[in-house]
Amino acid sequence: MADRRLRFELQELALVASGAVPGALLRWQLVERLGPQLGVHSAANLLVNLVGCFLLGFLSGPVPHRTPLMLALGIGFCGSLTTFSGWILDLASLEQQGQSLGALVLLLTSLGLGLLAALGGRACSRRLFRGRQP
Repeated sequence: MADRRLRFELQELALVASGAVPGALLRWQLVERLGPQLGVHSAANLLVNLVGCFLLGFLSGPVPHRTPLMLALGIGFCGSLTTFSGWILDLASLEQQGQSLGALVLLLTSLGLGLLAALGGRACSRRLFRGRQP
């Protein structure tokens, strides 16, 4: 029984890891490439986080094979793609530079658009997989 449980946990770990590495690499590349084009890294971080919010919202809907997908894409990929600590660092940097209004705008924009992206992802999932149960 313990051997079976360990195998199951290792399978779950493999699913999370299979999504985590591509998510981290994609985040790194997007922020490095989009940051200079958008003028600031915080805008690139916001964009990347919104993509992750949309995907998590999508996965929270009635997606077939949801558990393995949530492990690989939700926890692994989106967990590495999006980052709370990076967002907080952007807010702290703006505050430290004396841009309190910019920090407040980033905070409210991130929360508002993040919620809308997650709701939009869930709505897309429900429309695509209409009538299916998660």
